Amino acid sequence: MTGLIGDSAQYLISTVSKRSGVKSDLVRAWERRYQAVTPTRTAGGHRVYTDQDIARLKLLNQATGNGHSISQIAKFSLDDLKKLTKDEAGAVIPVLNRKTTSVIDRVYLTEDYIEKCYDAVLAFDARMLESHFENAIVELGTEVFIEHLLTPLLTRIGERWISGELRPVHEHMTSSVIRSLTYILRNNNPCAANAPKMIVSTPIGQLHELGALLAAIMAELSGWQVTYLGANLPAEEIAAGVKYTNACALTLSLSFASDDHVVAKELRRLKKLVGNNVAIIVGGRAAGHYQGVLNEVGVLNIHGYAHFRQILNELAAKNLEQESG
Repeated sequence: MTGLIGDSAQYLISTVSKRSGVKSDLVRAWERRYQAVTPTRTAGGHRVYTDQDIARLKLLNQATGNGHSISQIAKFSLDDLKKLTKDEAGAVIPVLNRKTTSVIDRVYLTEDYIEKCYDAVLAFDARMLESHFENAIVELGTEVFIEHLLTPLLTRIGERWISGELRPVHEHMTSSVIRSLTYILRNNNPCAANAPKMIVSTPIGQLHELGALLAAIMAELSGWQVTYLGANLPAEEIAAGVKYTNACALTLSLSFASDDHVVAKELRRLKKLVGNNVAIIVGGRAAGHYQGVLNEVGVLNIHGYAHFRQILNELAAKNLEQESG
């Protein structure tokens, strides 16, 4: 049997994933976070699982699919899991209730993750922070991870930096760990052939790119074809990116407030270079500082991720209508 180790009915995680229906990364997350299964290891360090582990994972997968919280049922015995799923066999579970339970569960898990992640930041433990982030991405999904875990965590880090509990190096370490996980967060599914195109960057003088990077990921998850240019680019280069890709939208992140008028000049120049047919979207913690010039230029100002998704959906529909016409 593929994946079988010796005669003790122990299986590699690839086989366990196929037989249980639970993705390998989720098996690892349930194992690390909840001890839902307790595999042994081969001499070479590979995890190996038993038939009972596979049975448990199958039942846990079925129960969580019905809306149960993994945090509440992970330690159930095999008999209790069988009873739980048997009692619900044939029962019609309203989709609304399942979704509601899922949202409540995610909020609960997110709050727990924020505390664990902040403790790792406070301890300056990059490996622990990365481990918490990896587990959270698997368990919460990318959008919930970014919107409900990362955003409040980064806000807290910023506040504690101002109060003196943290140093700038704590924020830099956190940002570095997040960047290292970009390959997991990015949407690996191919875009539709007619997907609207977007450029994402920050204007010259805006050195912090994390907000722009997260905006690019959220846009990809909304079905956009995104070209991410990084930070600190002059208006002419950003406009060139728009032209080369034939983008219909440009998203900028402003994270640093300054009174040197550079950002205002760059925004005005960008608007002139890209014209009225390209929507300019601006967000970031310093966007409010530039509200006057944002109003003057006529940009779409982001008020949170839900609003960003709404803007993206409206622009995508408008772009499709124009192409059809």
